[in-house]
Amino acid sequence: MDDLRLTDPEPRIHPTAVMKSCRLGRYVAVGERVVLREVAVGDFSYFERHAEAIYTSIGKFCSIAANTRINALEHPLERVTTHKVSYRPNEYFRYLGVDSAFRERRRAKKVTIGNDVWIGHGAVIMPGVAVGNGAVIGANAVVTRDVAAYEIVAGSPARRLRNRFAPAIAARLEALAWWDWPVETLFEVIPDMQTLEIEAFLERWGR
Repeated sequence: MDDLRLTDPEPRIHPTAVMKSCRLGRYVAVGERVVLREVAVGDFSYFERHAEAIYTSIGKFCSIAANTRINALEHPLERVTTHKVSYRPNEYFRYLGVDSAFRERRRAKKVTIGNDVWIGHGAVIMPGVAVGNGAVIGANAVVTRDVAAYEIVAGSPARRLRNRFAPAIAARLEALAWWDWPVETLFEVIPDMQTLEIEAFLERWGR
């Protein structure tokens, strides 16, 4: 029997979005003109309009704002030219294929985003970066190095501003891993998410 409290879990994809070789979890939303290539997206995460990501793993309950870029394109600085003519010559010439070695070099610099991460408007995350659970990336930030769990960063290049919670609270939240709870439990817990202070929430649900 269907649980009438729950909406359709199928991903919602805007007709203008472009995706290639992606894996989407339940309740994922992909907005207008979003471009995703080889991206895995966890349950309940969403992309606002004009966001882009490539070679990336994204956890559950991530909020990704408009005009963001995850795993920004790399160009071969060591070659005679940084132009794509050297690694995608097929766009200009017949009989010359994609430089597969360069593509694999890009794939090897995967970006990993944890659960419950908020990526602000216009933020750019560079190749190879890992962002921990519960982190916040400020608007227009350029993230060039890893971001710890529950850390708030901003700026270009992004720097630590503060932590969302004290270390002991952050550790309890990571251990709780509420993002992995069944949707039926989440339905019950949401009113407490809305009203309880973090310590009271952990006391009630962290046992």
